[in-house]
Amino acid sequence: MIKQFYKARKKFIPVEIDAMEQTTLIEHLRLYLHEHRYVVVLDDLWEKGFWDYIELALPKNEKGSRILITSRNEDIAPSDYLYRLPVLPLEKAWVLFCKKVFQQEGGHCPPGLFELSHAIVQRCEGLPLAIVAIGGLLSTKDKVLNEWLKFHNSFSSELKSNPHLKNIAKILSLSYHDLSYNLKACLLYFGMFPEDYYINCASLIRLWIAEGFVKEMQGITLEEVAQGYLNQLIHRSLVQVEEVDFIGRTRSCRIHDMMLEVILSRSKELDFHLVLMQNYPNFNRIARRLSIQNNVKTSLQSATSYETHSILTLRVEEVPNSFLATCFANFKLIKVMHFGGAPIDCIPKEVGNLFHLRYLSLRDTKVQILPKSIGKLHNLETLDLKRSLVSELPVEISELRKLQYLAAYNYNDDTKFNIDSCRWIKIPNGIGFLKSLQKLFYVEATSATLITELGSLAQLRKLGISKLKKENGMDLCTAIQKMSHLRTLQILATSEEEVLNLQSLPSPPPLLQIICLYGRLEKLPEWIPKLKNIVKIELCWSRLMEDPLKVLQALPNLMCLLLCDGFGGEQLHIEGRSFQNLKKLRFINLGGLNRLIIDEGAWPFLENFEIGECPQLKEVPSGIHHLKSLKILEFTEMPTEFVLSLQPDEGPDFWKVKHIPSVEFWYRTHGENYIWYTLGDSALLKRLRS
Repeated sequence: MIKQFYKARKKFIPVEIDAMEQTTLIEHLRLYLHEHRYVVVLDDLWEKGFWDYIELALPKNEKGSRILITSRNEDIAPSDYLYRLPVLPLEKAWVLFCKKVFQQEGGHCPPGLFELSHAIVQRCEGLPLAIVAIGGLLSTKDKVLNEWLKFHNSFSSELKSNPHLKNIAKILSLSYHDLSYNLKACLLYFGMFPEDYYINCASLIRLWIAEGFVKEMQGITLEEVAQGYLNQLIHRSLVQVEEVDFIGRTRSCRIHDMMLEVILSRSKELDFHLVLMQNYPNFNRIARRLSIQNNVKTSLQSATSYETHSILTLRVEEVPNSFLATCFANFKLIKVMHFGGAPIDCIPKEVGNLFHLRYLSLRDTKVQILPKSIGKLHNLETLDLKRSLVSELPVEISELRKLQYLAAYNYNDDTKFNIDSCRWIKIPNGIGFLKSLQKLFYVEATSATLITELGSLAQLRKLGISKLKKENGMDLCTAIQKMSHLRTLQILATSEEEVLNLQSLPSPPPLLQIICLYGRLEKLPEWIPKLKNIVKIELCWSRLMEDPLKVLQALPNLMCLLLCDGFGGEQLHIEGRSFQNLKKLRFINLGGLNRLIIDEGAWPFLENFEIGECPQLKEVPSGIHHLKSLKILEFTEMPTEFVLSLQPDEGPDFWKVKHIPSVEFWYRTHGENYIWYTLGDSALLKRLRS
């Protein structure tokens, strides 16, 4: 660095610096730069500790000097100064591609190659490195459709073998080689998923744990360790974030197509033996991990099944019975079986033979009954029955002493909640033996005995209880009091009219972050103000007559609030300086509400605000123009005069919402189907006026 500074100023480099120790070099550099304004660019850094040297060697001399670092690892420098360079949007990627490929054509793509060129650009997914490298290669080829079609169809093999493209794989491989052993295994696991596949992060984390990739760390759960692994891969730009929830957690992710090619080429490392099966007529290879995609037309009879540890079925439209029979009868060492979304309706009784099974997902399947032999799966940690047709667990479930995660309910989180269309799972008494259980969603409160047994599940992080009766409320409060690790609590009454008797909880679990109460509340529980760590509250069917916001506004970390039939009064007043961290707010079905007042300074960080089915609210909320951070404002089934008052051309209240980027209006069409309109939409105005 010293030599480059001397060269930049066209000065002779002192000979003695070649013999200096590191500390002396640092002193020399600081002294040299003390009176100068300088710019230093450090490209493609990897070592975390390098920033400490930079701060030592480059003085802050108040002369406007600047340091610019580029890296694929976000942990290199302090996050306060971080800028995440986004991928190129499609239109800019197209311009770059055309400039590189069609120089002789003035940067204009010939009509005959337009569609194919667009397909190639989309494969690059906004990665400038890929666009430039592939564009440079195509610029040397004849502008003939057949030639380009051949390149497009052999894209994966070209990436590995073509010398013009080897740089892409080489540069991406550098990121891979810099990972620890465990992170390498976690990254290679992305090779199990198809291209452009959105991966549920919660499921991915549990798959990693079942595979044994996650090391135990004292004081935190394996899920928390695995979440840290995922964050590291994201920070290193190896994994792309697709969906983030209201508190900043990554809910779904994906892998770039170019990175996927590198992963697949490395899958033999770490003894991974990953095999992707897509319409194979037969199969006779060693496969430690099988990813079965598209249609299953494969016979596994000749497979070396004793080697197979994992099976994932993804985007599968057909699963032959012979395939299932082979899996459950022969794969004795299997640890992971993920049949999420597969068209299967039963599980063979031979499942009990899979002693090593740790993870079983029947999510989104038509399976109705679990065989009694499931009680033999003494190593099972995850049983995912979400949106399956299983309504009752066998008594033998109590023998699964290592079970940590049990999810079993049948409603879609993205649709309007309707208790009559939900299907909960019945669990037999004896659940108190499941000492390792950390997540239990949703179970029917079938008996007082079962509710009492919940108090034995001291490791629970998440609990969902349905069909709770008023007389069982005190027993549930006693059980919850013993759950010191609880983060999420969801309680549903037997009906919208059933009272939730939750007043007897002396103090809530100290780590509680999410609470959802579905049922009548005679008054807001007195322990609610003690929820200092709470980030999300849902109150449905509560029908409180006293304004709950007066209590909730003092919760320091609240970020998401839902009131659905939760308030029966006529007016809500949001005072200034209240709800300082709220980001998402929904007021649904507040039938008596006729006025909503928002003081200046309230909800300073609110980004998403939804008001729905409030027929008495004829006037746009007073003070909504103060919400400068608001990005999305949604109205559902609101009165005609309310909606017309907001329209750009004729609405007297348009000025209140004109600063909001997205204002949407939702109306039912048939049943629970909705259609949406934007502000000023002529179709909306036509509907309202008719």
